[in-house]
Amino acid sequence: QVLLVESGGGSVQSGGSLRLSCVVSGSTYGTYYMAMAWFRQAPEAPGKGREGVATIDGDDATTYSDAVDGRFTISRDDAKNALYLQMNSLKPEDTAMYYCAANVGRIPRLHMMRGGNYQYWGQGTQVTVSS
Repeated sequence: QVLLVESGGGSVQSGGSLRLSCVVSGSTYGTYYMAMAWFRQAPEAPGKGREGVATIDGDDATTYSDAVDGRFTISRDDAKNALYLQMNSLKPEDTAMYYCAANVGRIPRLHMMRGGNYQYWGQGTQVTVSS
């Protein structure tokens, strides 16, 4: 059973930084995730679904939402089966539950921000930014 576990969330003041981690376990030996991503769900928008934040593919190509571009950096360490999200210059509107997601198959870059395209999800880690 594939398991994704996020960590690194917490409470920070506006302008602060956090680094989220996501460790993947339970994969069949040799499994490589061609698409990985971070999504978030804001507390005041439970009916809007999860918002794509950042994605990274098998070639380490990255994409970012307009809301975080220039402030967040996604990276992966395949030797550690890990995905990271470095978040700088945090704003109160970044407050949300953050989820990592992974997919074995390649996802067209245009569709990597769509949560429905991912097979596996973590349980989330809470990020709270105060003004």
